[in-house]
Amino acid sequence: MSRKAAREKALQALFQVDVGKNNPDTVLENLVEEGFSEEVFLHHLFFNTINNLEEIDRIISEHLEKWTLERLANVDRNVLRLAVSEMKYTDDVPSAVTINEAVELGKRFGDEKSGSFINGVLSKIKDELKR
Repeated sequence: MSRKAAREKALQALFQVDVGKNNPDTVLENLVEEGFSEEVFLHHLFFNTINNLEEIDRIISEHLEKWTLERLANVDRNVLRLAVSEMKYTDDVPSAVTINEAVELGKRFGDEKSGSFINGVLSKIKDELKR
């Protein structure tokens, strides 16, 4: 399986922690099948997001116009969290790739406006993280 699949599993796990208030270790353990080739990337992405959630949420909140983090759709909020985490804490993935993957996750799991919303927010965040 690819990093694309790892991002999808990380989103599912983060959603279960955020919305279902489930234990992160248990959630991830239940989602990862034996022999998953991108398990290290998945763990890195998921736990960097969980462990830095306060900072990630602050970054996202600063770039929302007329929205609060709490008002965002659950899927959009968690896609943004994963993408910001990846852009900030993963050195070997270009920001453009992260944003593209996040937009695709938004389109797949969110509503018809999720992709463009996620793209807009992440584009602003990318510019700040470059500085």
